[in-house]
Amino acid sequence: MTTVNKLVQVAGCIDAAEADMIIDEGADWIGFGLRLPSGKDDISEQDAAAIIKGFEPPHAGVLISYLTDAREVSDFCTQLGVVAVQLHGDVATDQLRLLKELRPELFVLKSLVVKADNAEELLQLVDDTHPFVDMYITDTFDPKTGAKGATGLTHDWNVSAELVRRSPKPLMMAGGLNPENVGDAIRAVRPAAVDAHTGLEGPDGRKDRTKVAKFVAEARRAFDEVG
Repeated sequence: MTTVNKLVQVAGCIDAAEADMIIDEGADWIGFGLRLPSGKDDISEQDAAAIIKGFEPPHAGVLISYLTDAREVSDFCTQLGVVAVQLHGDVATDQLRLLKELRPELFVLKSLVVKADNAEELLQLVDDTHPFVDMYITDTFDPKTGAKGATGLTHDWNVSAELVRRSPKPLMMAGGLNPENVGDAIRAVRPAAVDAHTGLEGPDGRKDRTKVAKFVAEARRAFDEVG
């Protein structure tokens, strides 16, 4: 794994050409959403595994998963060859503990999905789970669809900033980030990392090279500013 400070992740990779472009434009990690609740994965598990195998540090493939069973998560990570997993489901604390016991070397990111009124609940979740998590990732809840990620929606950045202050572990910020707002988000929240998905796509649903390049550049500039 690369250092988790000033890290830029691009999520929702759909094929090898897109992965190569994202790496070429300077991103660190690439997220692959698989076995999604919608049943509409962006890429096959076989293709994702082949791309992940080709990454060389500091670049890494990250499984974005809604699975909640520690053994199932562990087995799937082994199958894909990932070194990191981003857990977006409602994973019980005992399952997070078990995953760390099963796979101490696996880098575990746990989502903190920001709703209109759940800041206290998220702060408590950090208090309860931080011994079994390597990094948190904030994302935005969409009340219209019930989606907990890839919504394209921003949330109250004050909540993310509060979570950064509370968490003993680093925090990756996601949720509606794009080339235009990522600098402001980093300056306001001071996360260790940022992630973007739908905010980097063109009308065809593929990642847009210009948007990826600008997102990485703006994130790097803001990370350097805040130190």
